[in-house]
Amino acid sequence: MKVLEINDLNFDEEVLASEQPFLLELGARWCGPCKAMAALLTKLADEHATELRVGMLDVEDSPEVANRLGVRGVPTMLVFANGREVKRQLGALGSAKLRQLVGV
Repeated sequence: MKVLEINDLNFDEEVLASEQPFLLELGARWCGPCKAMAALLTKLADEHATELRVGMLDVEDSPEVANRLGVRGVPTMLVFANGREVKRQLGALGSAKLRQLVGV
């Protein structure tokens, strides 16, 4: 499964209405650590497609969601379950920590 592009227009439908847990990375094009996370997120999405959805949101392109969620730094990893935020981690993570965050 591919990493979904999340934005102000599709956030509620894709993330909050997801029947599966959803890992959302909020980042920016200019953010080096955010770019480094992309490969890990793609691998995680591929390996756990049946149990987890993964998406990325650019805070500059979609400031409404970032403001709504109170995100003040990038990258920020948010885990949603049943339409609610259940975990939050600020900063880039290695593969093991990322898997621990989402419980896979």
